[in-house]
Amino acid sequence: MTGDIREELGLVQIYTGNGKGKTTAALGLSLRAMGRGLNVLFFQFMKPDAGYGEQLACSGLDGITVISRGADHFVSDPPSEGDVRLAKDALSECAGLMGSGKYDLVVMDEAMNAVRLGLVSSAELISVLESRPKHIEVVLTGRGMTPELEQYADLITEMRLVKHPMDVGIDARKGIEYRSHQSMAIRGCSPARKRLTTSSSTTLAMSSTASLPLS
Repeated sequence: MTGDIREELGLVQIYTGNGKGKTTAALGLSLRAMGRGLNVLFFQFMKPDAGYGEQLACSGLDGITVISRGADHFVSDPPSEGDVRLAKDALSECAGLMGSGKYDLVVMDEAMNAVRLGLVSSAELISVLESRPKHIEVVLTGRGMTPELEQYADLITEMRLVKHPMDVGIDARKGIEYRSHQSMAIRGCSPARKRLTTSSSTTLAMSSTASLPLS
């Protein structure tokens, strides 16, 4: 890796919306960055280390470090003190890892959902982003958007659900729409979940991992 690559980094990207592809896009970017010799941290909020496909795949890659922090239950509305504490501890841990200067690309997977569900605030998230070394490119994924994060980000992509095979009764497929059979069973989430509304005002008071088919 040359110094020139790092000098071009430092932006904040957000992948959001109610459609499938947010985590998937972040994983693709991670592979691209790794291929260019960049060090990647893929930090997962609200997702336990439960045999997710990306966790298994990245465990064999030297250039991508995956850390998963989450409980194996739905997040209530309002969230419990335990869930808030877990999310804030995860945010603090992620901030420390970014501050180490070891990583060039940091994906904060489902960080947007953590804000949407009231586990952390936009101000707390932005404060962490502000304190990072300036060369670090950051990607935030998950449903939900706040005016503060919209203004702060340099790039925002919204994945919008238009059509899904679930609409005609095709169940979620392991390795395609969801990542681990454990994560579905633990949360009692039916793979044949009904199609979600495209309304931006919709708020689901559940862990993002309950929405695996649209990730």
